[in-house]
Amino acid sequence: MLGTMLELDGIRYQSATASAPVLDGINLQLAPGQLGLVAGRSGCGKTTLLEVISGLAEPSAGSVLWQGQRLNGRQRRWLCGLVFQFPERHFLGLTVGQELKLGQRRLGAETAAEVLRQVGLEELSLKQPPEQLSGGQQRRLALAVQLLRNPEVLLLDEPTAGLDWSVRAEVLTLLARLARERAMLVVSHEPELFAAIAGPCWRLEQGTLRTMEPVLGMA
Repeated sequence: MLGTMLELDGIRYQSATASAPVLDGINLQLAPGQLGLVAGRSGCGKTTLLEVISGLAEPSAGSVLWQGQRLNGRQRRWLCGLVFQFPERHFLGLTVGQELKLGQRRLGAETAAEVLRQVGLEELSLKQPPEQLSGGQQRRLALAVQLLRNPEVLLLDEPTAGLDWSVRAEVLTLLARLARERAMLVVSHEPELFAAIAGPCWRLEQGTLRTMEPVLGMA
């Protein structure tokens, strides 16, 4: 992975109906093996930032680069895996097995078992309905769905939102482990939760991104 880096170069995003840009001159670098954290209040543009990086939205200006190469939207969608806030609301499969198979033409039993093992759900039945899982299990299932795509960059929108404290600790431990093998970017309005596992940290405010210390000043 030598020389591999996710880079945002002067990213600007403004919707047609907005009077001001949501993102304005965003620069960011993140390498595989790093868990980057973007902090900011609700509504400051954190989700929009992830949508631009993942190719779900196109920037008004600027570039998203990987290994120094500028990527179009389709290339970014292949590169990135995005786990939405409250991903359980987006489940479509009637069973865990069906959810894993969505978008997968061929998913063998061994591959399904391995990806569930990676997220700590190895004891889960593939026939179990996703809505019957606990909140923490649902977040892990959403991660498993993205890991099946083997993304180079994993993007997470408020991954601890709505979880109780014991489950949050389990999810944080899982994210720290998964980040060892890929670039991971987490956005959260509760950045203090990630202080122990985050690498580079930024704050998004009024459309701009500034570097911040990983512990002090994160609240």
